[in-house]
Amino acid sequence: MEAAVANIVAFKALGAGIAVIALAGVGIGIGNIFSALVTAVARNPSARDQVFGLGILGFALTEAVALFALLIAFLILFT
Repeated sequence: MEAAVANIVAFKALGAGIAVIALAGVGIGIGNIFSALVTAVARNPSARDQVFGLGILGFALTEAVALFALLIAFLILFT
């Protein structure tokens, strides 16, 4: 019986770890968004106001994926 409980805890930790792998992709995505933003403003500084809003929108949507992955990991661990 104790081995079954230990297996459940181990599988929960494994599942949460797999869910957190998505955060690596989010980090890469945010880096790409802001590198493109800096490049766009460096090429055309007068378009900063238009490009900045789109960059922040892309950041917010990408960060939402990170929060969702973290939420799933916590749900796996603590339920």
